[in-house]
Amino acid sequence: MKNIIHFSHANGFPASTYRTIFAELADDYDVRFIERIGHDARFPVTQDWPHLVEQLLDDISRSYEQPVWLLGHSLGGYLSLMAALKKPQWVKGVVMLDSPVVAGWRSSMLRVSQWTGLDERLSPAAATRTRRTQWASRDEAWRHFHSKPAFARWDERMLSDYIDFGIPQSSPDGKRALAFDRLTEYKIYKTLPHTLGSRLARGAPVPVGFIAGTHSKEIRQAGLDATRRTTGGHLEWIEGSHLYPMEKPLETARAVQRMLRELERRA
Repeated sequence: MKNIIHFSHANGFPASTYRTIFAELADDYDVRFIERIGHDARFPVTQDWPHLVEQLLDDISRSYEQPVWLLGHSLGGYLSLMAALKKPQWVKGVVMLDSPVVAGWRSSMLRVSQWTGLDERLSPAAATRTRRTQWASRDEAWRHFHSKPAFARWDERMLSDYIDFGIPQSSPDGKRALAFDRLTEYKIYKTLPHTLGSRLARGAPVPVGFIAGTHSKEIRQAGLDATRRTTGGHLEWIEGSHLYPMEKPLETARAVQRMLRELERRA
């Protein structure tokens, strides 16, 4: 019987966007997920994301009888780690994809920036409020995103799945619309937890690994000191931005496999 990986996606990108990575992991792992975190009214987006953590834990409690691996990208990595802090007995270990732990003076700066609104200048939050939501066809959506520098770096299989699952057909005439509500995306950016570092002061209750992007702006902002302490040195780098899983899905899958084997030996 295969080990189970419960995957959690980055903000704005439904889980099926990552199907290329899942396919590479499928020989050794059964990969499962919530398609769109934050879109269930029972689990609203609030400061520090407690209800999003509950959404993840609710799905885990209903789906599995044995502890599972948690894997998450960005938002998903934070939620995976916070879920493990609340219910370590349900979790074998956590692998975070470019979700650096914000701690110390940086957490204080994050809290102040959220009060003042400065955080919108340091994250994609402001852009989400006016994000385009409709396209006339799949071809138009493809051309729109493929022409953007950030998306042009993506592996075309990942971009194709983002178009299919992140911008699905919304009417019989072929029109497309964003699947991820932009207000929800905005709220998630605006409520990034600033207490996670203090909750990890005594370390994590399960093995934790971290895979970082060499050109990640998020890592430059957050630093890696707290992440290194949390992972005990289980850290690997992949060439790419914060969205390196979309840019290099096969390399990401192989790094995840290596990290899981490493954490299994520690568990």
